[in-house]
Amino acid sequence: MDDLLDPAVLAALRTHRIAYRVMACSPEHADTAAFCTHYGVPVEQAANTIIVASRRVEPPRYATCVALATTRLDVNHTIKDLLGVARASFADAQVTVALTGMMIGGVTPFGIRDLPLYVDAAVMAQPEVVMGGGNRSSKVLLAPADLMSMGAVVVTGLAQAR
Repeated sequence: MDDLLDPAVLAALRTHRIAYRVMACSPEHADTAAFCTHYGVPVEQAANTIIVASRRVEPPRYATCVALATTRLDVNHTIKDLLGVARASFADAQVTVALTGMMIGGVTPFGIRDLPLYVDAAVMAQPEVVMGGGNRSSKVLLAPADLMSMGAVVVTGLAQAR
């Protein structure tokens, strides 16, 4: 099933020697809520990857953030502090695709280069999470501790409960 993954994602998983399982996903169910409902995955186990961007800073600063689907990134405090800027927000879809080369609904930290990777501490408390496969037709299941092999920085309060 490795052939379902985006090639850059597969290469990154192998390079970092991350143990994972691939899960096929129909593109119409790639978005987190639809995926969890359709495939019976607890939403608490879904980890979303979101690109964040500085505002009113040239050149813009970006970061990759991972948070549970049950939470929302704290862009107004924690993210802007991490980026060292006065304002930050979610990168728009066009910027996300340009920076990652991945489709919305499949964005994952695997294969993203040259951006800091921040992971909310709540993600690390899960024994296993499901993340994008770089496209809308696959997901990967893995132990979140394996994100550390990619240089992830765990941040308490990166996201807040919804």
